[in-house]
Amino acid sequence: MESRIRILAVDDNIINLATIEQELKSKYEVITVNSGARAIRFLSREQPALVLLDIQMAVMDGLETLRKIRELKGCARIPVIMLTARKDKETVIEGTKLGIMDYVVKPFDSQDLHHRIERALKRAGVIPRD
Repeated sequence: MESRIRILAVDDNIINLATIEQELKSKYEVITVNSGARAIRFLSREQPALVLLDIQMAVMDGLETLRKIRELKGCARIPVIMLTARKDKETVIEGTKLGIMDYVVKPFDSQDLHHRIERALKRAGVIPRD
């Protein structure tokens, strides 16, 4: 069986995680975690091809999680797409400084999410460019 591209989805809302998993599981292997701390634990052991990271999470928010991801050995270059309900520029600017590849505003459009993931994976060299 061919191995599928792995995506780590991080969101403290289980409904959002279930939606993301439903949306992507036909094409990708989706690992879901419901906190920044769990994402860090997972990433200290394994490296997915891409991380979908929610901004607004309790305890450790997406930006703090992203800072910690970037400090992990081997994780500085993992493509990260931020999922945000916020449209405020500061968050996106801060995320951009920390090296996010893109962001998706929730509730997301399925085609848009697929398109952005594919574009990020191409830019990261995970899948070939057309």
